[in-house]
Amino acid sequence: MSATLSPPPNSTAALRQQFRSGKAALIDEFRSARPSVPAATRLLSGLARHVDATLCELWKQCGLPDEAALVAVGGYGRGELFPYSDVDVLLLLPNGCALCDAPASGAPGCAPLQAWREAVERFITACWDIGLEIGSSVRTLDECVAEAQRDVTIQTSLLESRLICGPRKLFDQFRKDADAAVDAKAFLRAKTLEMRQRHVKYEDTPYALEPNCKESPGGLRDLQVLRWVALGAGLGRTWRAMAANGLLTPFEAQQLQRNEGTLKLIRARLHMVAGRREDRLVFDLQTAVAESFGHRGTRMQRASESLMRRYYWAAKAVVQLNQIVLLNMEEQIQGSRDAPMRPIDERFLSRAGMLEVASDDLYERDPHAILETFAIFQREVGIKGLSARTWRALYNARGLMDGNFRRDPVNRATFMRILQAPEGQTRTFRLMNQSSVLGRYLWVFRRIVGQMQHDLFHVYTVDQHILMVLRNVRRFFMPEHAHEYPFCSQLALQFERPWVLYIAALFHDVAKGRGGDHSTLGATEVRRFCREHGLDKEDARLCEFLVAEHLGMSRVAQKEDLSDPDVIHAFAAKVRDERSLTALYLLTVADIRGTGPKVWNAWKGKLLEDLYRLTLRALGGAKPCQEAEIEARKAEARSLLALASQLPGTEGPLWKTLEVSYFARHDAAEIAWHARALWRHVASPEPVVRARPSPIGEGLQVLVYAPDKPDLFARLCGYFDSAGFNIQDAKVHTTRSGYALDTFQVVHPRLDEPGSASYRDLTSLVETQLTAALRASGPLPDPSRGRVSRRVKSFPVVPRVSLRPDERAQRWLLSVSTSDRSGLLYAIARVLAAHHINLQLAKISTLGERVEDTFLVDGHELQHARKQLQIESELLDAAAPLPT
Repeated sequence: MSATLSPPPNSTAALRQQFRSGKAALIDEFRSARPSVPAATRLLSGLARHVDATLCELWKQCGLPDEAALVAVGGYGRGELFPYSDVDVLLLLPNGCALCDAPASGAPGCAPLQAWREAVERFITACWDIGLEIGSSVRTLDECVAEAQRDVTIQTSLLESRLICGPRKLFDQFRKDADAAVDAKAFLRAKTLEMRQRHVKYEDTPYALEPNCKESPGGLRDLQVLRWVALGAGLGRTWRAMAANGLLTPFEAQQLQRNEGTLKLIRARLHMVAGRREDRLVFDLQTAVAESFGHRGTRMQRASESLMRRYYWAAKAVVQLNQIVLLNMEEQIQGSRDAPMRPIDERFLSRAGMLEVASDDLYERDPHAILETFAIFQREVGIKGLSARTWRALYNARGLMDGNFRRDPVNRATFMRILQAPEGQTRTFRLMNQSSVLGRYLWVFRRIVGQMQHDLFHVYTVDQHILMVLRNVRRFFMPEHAHEYPFCSQLALQFERPWVLYIAALFHDVAKGRGGDHSTLGATEVRRFCREHGLDKEDARLCEFLVAEHLGMSRVAQKEDLSDPDVIHAFAAKVRDERSLTALYLLTVADIRGTGPKVWNAWKGKLLEDLYRLTLRALGGAKPCQEAEIEARKAEARSLLALASQLPGTEGPLWKTLEVSYFARHDAAEIAWHARALWRHVASPEPVVRARPSPIGEGLQVLVYAPDKPDLFARLCGYFDSAGFNIQDAKVHTTRSGYALDTFQVVHPRLDEPGSASYRDLTSLVETQLTAALRASGPLPDPSRGRVSRRVKSFPVVPRVSLRPDERAQRWLLSVSTSDRSGLLYAIARVLAAHHINLQLAKISTLGERVEDTFLVDGHELQHARKQLQIESELLDAAAPLPT
């Protein structure tokens, strides 16, 4: 593939046209070619040569002095250029020609200062005029060395440099001075710290659902770091040269080259499809990039999943090889290969805090030592990682972990020993996954490595989510994390054999992506594991129960009426005993927390804790006596009122108007708050609105008391929507005297810590504005046209509406599942209001950018099949995403 320029006319416009058409021809050739690494290599080198020729012509046209040189640096300096990457160049001047410092009359042997400046400005302006997104710097030889010593980023860019045009002698002196200025040890430390910081930024995983194929762990930058460090230490410029210097084996060099080619091919296709510089494999582009590779979606797998699986396997290999090579470099540069070694046993040693195999062929001679590596890593104090030699031995031993290895009783016993150890499971299992040992031993786990989760609330691949859940469970048993979830930590202290929970965490989502119910399929897998690993019947039953029902507790807590004794008894019958209940509660909290940072909130935590406590009481044999429970709540509420200096009996007029269901659905603190706020307003014709920081420590709790009317709930939702609040929960009650007494749990992006100025301001604002909104009359306004997020566009949720009678056929359960957007709840409420449907309970569950809302409703029109169909149809229209 060639793209050299014929001698162009002096016109910048003509040169611009020639540059753009040449670049377009190269990209078109790449687009039409079969997607392959050689095609990507031809494109990248062809674009670099094309830019070289263009810059040389501009250099001549702009009249740059003969003493100056144009040098390619950074990625362009490597002789490869992605379609929309920046072009980084250095205008290299001989010493004495600094534009800032040279005297106006010029220095000996140099053009006058003004001529230098004008020529440089002409050149840079011309580059931008013809469409070259250039990053330029102008330095003398001495300035290059001084800047490189001050800034490791500049030093790095100068390591990969090549001459485009200008005197070779000046460039050779520049290369000699720049190389001599590199302190290999300091450079290694700086690049290692820089890489760690970058990995933290990208959540330390190559398995993000929208990875950056350049910057994420396992991306091209990790490979560039190896090249930079090798160049800085004089250990080679290519993978083959590094192998010759003992940093890697010929096989590892081959693997590095192959996976680097895969990543470059994906990045080049990504640029081509996006039509701009875009290094993130965002959801919007994944399908188009996959189709450019020829992938096509099937009933079982999307086209994007095939692409991403290919990317994740390449990224994982890069992470492993990066670890091996970087540790080898560190040993060679730092001289730690000569550090003394402490024997651990006849097979393993400790050197400088790293676990070292006693011989390179250890795993071939004794495959049992593979899992033993991780048992020792977990057990030995002071071991912070695996040495390069151990990493390499594990990498080369992957083929040994076959069916016989997995069936070996010794290996099964070692794996159980790792699970049952008193500590260290999180880092050990992460290391096992990073080294591919976990997927080789648990073959069912291997199937979900790099498996995407196409929903709107998981932010990790399945394997990373599982390991995150395992980490969360482990934290419940660690005293240093007790402050995070005190109730979970309290329960964990009393839980025997916590490794049962670790097994459930490992298997709870292991059957995702197969089709069918992953909970049921996963229960089959964990049952087989327990049988093969010798668990007793009780623990095996619990593991199977936890995997089969790991979604059940959150569903009941977030979708059903916890004040209904039948709901609690049905759930208690399913869990059967206290140990199963505690285990399911701990796994549920860990699972929700492990889906993503935006899914868990304090309100969900309260619902789950309430369900746990109510179920525990039912399991204890205490039959709920609703009358006794309500009297206890009233007594506690009176005590709270007395503490607030409320006169005895002032609560009476309000309480006389309230049904039993009100007291069943509110706790004593809420009952007292309502009585204190409303005792003077029981018969007020005007709406009463009170707001306070939520007792659970997140958002506001808003009380609304007003004469009831069919569209009241819709008006409330309309206000919260327009004011930017998200409703998490709504308890709706109608008094005997025809008043609505509603309590909302809401959150707002502006809310900071409880008690802060933003809380006080919003509390006052809600009370004023919502009161005014409720006084308004006239037709309900149309819902706002909520903006659909990028994730929702990529993973649209088909709206679903379910309307079914409860077990007593007195009320109806309405469930709505759809993509989240502003104005959604208001749109649903408008439909209910139009059909005079009374709302008794609303549970608003937001899972990332998907909602699962449940309402308890009744109304005359629900008794007629035709009307019911009409209502469901209108609700589907209301829940459908708005056109963009």
